[in-house]
Amino acid sequence: MSTPYPFTAVVGQDDLRLALLLNAVSPRVGGVLVRGEKGTAKSTAVRALAALMPETEVVPGCRFSCDPAAPDPSCPDGPHESRPGVRRPTALVELPVGASEDRLVGALDIERALAEGVKAFEPGLLADAHRGILYVDEVNLLNDHLVDLLLDAAAMGASYVEREGVSVRHAARFLLVGTMNPEEGELRPQLLDRFGLTVEVKASREPEQRVEVVRRRLAYDDAPEEFAARWAGEEAAVRQRIVEARELLPSVRLGDAALRQIAATCAAFEVDGMRADIVMARTATALAAWAGRTDVLAEDVRQAALLALPHRRRRNPFDAPGLDEDRLDETLEQFGGQDGDGDGAGNDDGDGDGDGPGPDGGPGGQPEPDGGPPGDGDAAARPGSDGAGEPQAGPGGGAGEQVPARASEPFRTKVLSVPGVGEGAAGRRSRARTERGRTTGAHRPRGALTKLHLAATVRAAAPHQRVRGRSGPGLVIRRDDLRQAVREGHESNLVLFVVDASGSMAARQRMSAVKGAVLSLLLDAYRRRDKVGLVTFRGTAAEVALPPTSSVDVAAARLESLPTGGRTPLAAGLLRAHDVLRVERLRDPARRPLVVVVTDGRATGGPEPVALAGRAARLLAAEGTACVVVDCEAGPVRLGLAGQLADELGGTAVTPAELRADSIAGVVRDVQGAGTRRAA
Repeated sequence: MSTPYPFTAVVGQDDLRLALLLNAVSPRVGGVLVRGEKGTAKSTAVRALAALMPETEVVPGCRFSCDPAAPDPSCPDGPHESRPGVRRPTALVELPVGASEDRLVGALDIERALAEGVKAFEPGLLADAHRGILYVDEVNLLNDHLVDLLLDAAAMGASYVEREGVSVRHAARFLLVGTMNPEEGELRPQLLDRFGLTVEVKASREPEQRVEVVRRRLAYDDAPEEFAARWAGEEAAVRQRIVEARELLPSVRLGDAALRQIAATCAAFEVDGMRADIVMARTATALAAWAGRTDVLAEDVRQAALLALPHRRRRNPFDAPGLDEDRLDETLEQFGGQDGDGDGAGNDDGDGDGDGPGPDGGPGGQPEPDGGPPGDGDAAARPGSDGAGEPQAGPGGGAGEQVPARASEPFRTKVLSVPGVGEGAAGRRSRARTERGRTTGAHRPRGALTKLHLAATVRAAAPHQRVRGRSGPGLVIRRDDLRQAVREGHESNLVLFVVDASGSMAARQRMSAVKGAVLSLLLDAYRRRDKVGLVTFRGTAAEVALPPTSSVDVAAARLESLPTGGRTPLAAGLLRAHDVLRVERLRDPARRPLVVVVTDGRATGGPEPVALAGRAARLLAAEGTACVVVDCEAGPVRLGLAGQLADELGGTAVTPAELRADSIAGVVRDVQGAGTRRAA
């Protein structure tokens, strides 16, 4: 086993280390979500935490880590006799993003259950993580069906495995820690709320601190054991402090004044539900215990708010997490009545003695000096943001480029789906054969049996019962009789937006409405767990403004700053979309694409632009690509060019008004033009 990097040797990242330590003191805080750019020691700090956790006492031989003092009465390895337990290091279990359902919750041997009546159960990662740490790197990329299982286990403290009426239950209480890069997509709100605390991490911009990071990492890589030995004293001190804080925790008093501040803060920031209040209370109590105090002070409440509320304030996927600290201070001051020995004042690091976390492994939690919600844009940096309204030059735009228009208010859209039945990643858009969903058939299992089709299995076994010497009421089941259920659910798709940013779109001041429609479709893609990409065309060329990604936040940001102007190279936009899809098919062949072309249908620039655009459209149609054209043509005289483009693409055309879910206008819900029009 390799030597882990010492927790106390992590340079900076004060909030991250404090949040992890508070969960070590009080696991009931609810875990940590670590958000930030790559290369910021997120995984290093999480893996190092396990070495600081106190050892766990378990029942000898129990695969489910039962506590000898209070064993689980329904443990599959039970019932347990009263005998001394054994101590072992706290488990750190890593959940791979691509794990199967059976790997997470465990596998039940259906063949033995049917033929022998034996519950032969192989525990999964949830059993391994019981009373330990469950770590999910890139948690935002976790498949929806695994997210559902995590939510169930986190809510009930138990895991249930059921296969056709045969079920196994075991306790599953764990400290959930996730790390993610927001550029790769956001978490579902339900899972986001399950994390007690969240921290934003970023690399230091201070040269001296960066030098120290490199120096320590090189020293660790050259001699891991020697490097760890140099930090053994600091590690032991923090480990002992965790033990002392755990012992002190039951004695910490959460007074009425602190409770009022917690409730007032949650109300002031309009967080949903009551979980935020409970998490803040537990966090503030853990902060006091970590500082060696038995009273919760206003500084504990403030630090708890900074850790527990930012991710609970989001109202839509494009809102950046964050907290207005001036408003927080005003709320705490307004409701900061006297209670016990607390004077309502203090530093912001969650520790009454002011120790900040550093190389000595002490506590901390000061926000970054330049803190503020990530993703706040600088208006001065946007194209054309000088306020003068003068045309700006840009890539491929040439003269006549307009100041970027702001998107209009988004709306809920109707569902656009890819025809047929796919086999892509689970999602909520198009029909697909999936592990979850309604049963539509059965076949012989290829590999391990995961979803039994009971009726088909009985039908396969019934004709052979006399030959097999059946004498009792039960069926004699053989491996060849088992049938795997074929289930149909929904998949996620690659939604590639091809947006016309030429002068013809901006001249009639329609770009605001166009961006609003695309933003609405992006919100729909977020809800349906799609990947998204953005191709824009104007002037003389097309460019990939955003390669396919799971982060609709980034797509929305690119859309907001999209400049307009110049001619309309429609063919270039379609050909660039074709190139993007060709590369994506090699990377992810199971994910089916949906191309959304947002244009008025005009094609200008270069020789024979209309004919060239038609050939490019037919190239996409020949490959069976599902397409929809959002017809942005306006004015009293309509040429119907977008409709003609939809015919060439073998898709359908809709207006922005027809995209609205509450619109009574007719719209083809499935992009079926390829089959319908050719049949006609």
